[in-house]
Amino acid sequence: MDRQKTYVVEHLDPECGPWSTLEYAAIANESIEAGAKFCLSSAPKDLKLSESVTDIKGFHIEHRSVEDVYQDRKNQVCLLDPAAKEELSPKDAHNFDIFVFGGILGDDPPRDRTSELRKKGFPGRRLGPVQMTTDTAVRVTRIVIQGQTALNDIPYIDHPEIRIDEHESTEMPFRYVKDAHGKPVMPEGMIDLIKKDSEKGFGELF
Repeated sequence: MDRQKTYVVEHLDPECGPWSTLEYAAIANESIEAGAKFCLSSAPKDLKLSESVTDIKGFHIEHRSVEDVYQDRKNQVCLLDPAAKEELSPKDAHNFDIFVFGGILGDDPPRDRTSELRKKGFPGRRLGPVQMTTDTAVRVTRIVIQGQTALNDIPYIDHPEIRIDEHESTEMPFRYVKDAHGKPVMPEGMIDLIKKDSEKGFGELF
């Protein structure tokens, strides 16, 4: 019987913006559907999350850090690290049960929040050279680990253009998984959020 996998996002920010809320809801729903768990760790105690996330069965919020939560299972924890030397592969399903994301993968340019965990000896794997949103990073990890699909065999779309209106479009600075229709896989409601807040710039959406 396969061991259950857990996907952990370190959320160090005092707030959770609309972008992150949609991402977390997507990660939680997809993880549960795949028979896995989803957890936010290092969350501030006064962090307010939308019911669209907290009401999802199987979602868990943890105020302790990854080091504290999994101190007795450190060898089972894989840090998804853009600076890692080795790429994630299907065989890592036998090596790790917990996959940790620093919550930085959707920042442009990336901020290296994973450095502390890296220095504490957590083994790392990378997801390729192109920056991903956090939900995409978890999605790709799940496809590799639970779907036993090599990174290079996953269909991607890089820096897709999102049509705002008849005259305007915006290019997303990230890599996404490509769906059967050739469109980027995004959380439900994300396109509307991008259109609604396009004039604000992405920095205010996270």
